[in-house]
Amino acid sequence: MLPLVGLIRNGFSHRNKGQRPEIPQDRNILVASPTTKPELERALADFARKNIGILAISGGDGTIRDVMTCGAPVFGGNWPKIIILPRGKTNALAIDLGLPGKWSLAAALDAAAQGGVTRRHPLLFQRTDADQRDQYGFIMGTGVFNVALEAGQVAHRYGAFQSFAIGVTVCFGILQALFGFGKSRWRRLTNIRIHAEPQGEAIPHSGHGRPDGRFLAGFTTLTRFPLGLGPFTGAPEDAVIHYLAIDAPLRRAVALVPSALFGNDTQYMREIGIQRGSAKGFTASLEEQFILDGEAFPGGDYRVRLGPELQFVVP
Repeated sequence: MLPLVGLIRNGFSHRNKGQRPEIPQDRNILVASPTTKPELERALADFARKNIGILAISGGDGTIRDVMTCGAPVFGGNWPKIIILPRGKTNALAIDLGLPGKWSLAAALDAAAQGGVTRRHPLLFQRTDADQRDQYGFIMGTGVFNVALEAGQVAHRYGAFQSFAIGVTVCFGILQALFGFGKSRWRRLTNIRIHAEPQGEAIPHSGHGRPDGRFLAGFTTLTRFPLGLGPFTGAPEDAVIHYLAIDAPLRRAVALVPSALFGNDTQYMREIGIQRGSAKGFTASLEEQFILDGEAFPGGDYRVRLGPELQFVVP
């Protein structure tokens, strides 16, 4: 017999808009559709009081980020199993988990009954130079990533979603970085200093551009991405944080970004400023805002750590 299920449904998510909730009638399911973060916090606290055994999340990456962040004080290190129903404009975690695009709650509950589970850690961002709530998520980016997010939103407005939107954004960004001139936002460096824990060593820098500057930097705990991308192919997969950094917008480096995103890693790439690696944690000093699963957060000094090990239901 399946345990009590709590469903958080984001009615504003791309594939939930105008749709009625898909609730199997023969299952014991609590449903909440919060529209604000305080409402989400109350819903999760209510689920915890009622001792749910499965938490289902119907939405995209942003919804998952908010549930992770609001649920951390509620569940601590004792999270229920989690079902992801990919209903957003972007669903990177669902792709990493290998979930069907139209996975229903009924099918997910059947998979849970059969014991289909895999484990992932979210990223945990803890600000050290100001009082700010801990944030959880799976993909973080800064530098030119901020500009790319705006381009991605434009792609969404013109009807491009999922892998197609990502492909459009990547191609547009590469063209801008290759052929932009002068002070183009697509060719600008920002102050980004990253040190790996526990030794506190700075991650490698090629010397191109400023020593304290980077063109792009990002963290994730995922290894599979839309469009078959695999920038961390061959890297450790268990309980580590991966980083990708580009030191400066050298045109020969930008031209090799597609190759890097498909997992190629050579000494020449590192020499021209394409850096990759993994560690258990980092400290990051960021001049500008960063994007965590689609939402912007202020720059500053942060510790980047592994969040709790979570169990996700998979086919």
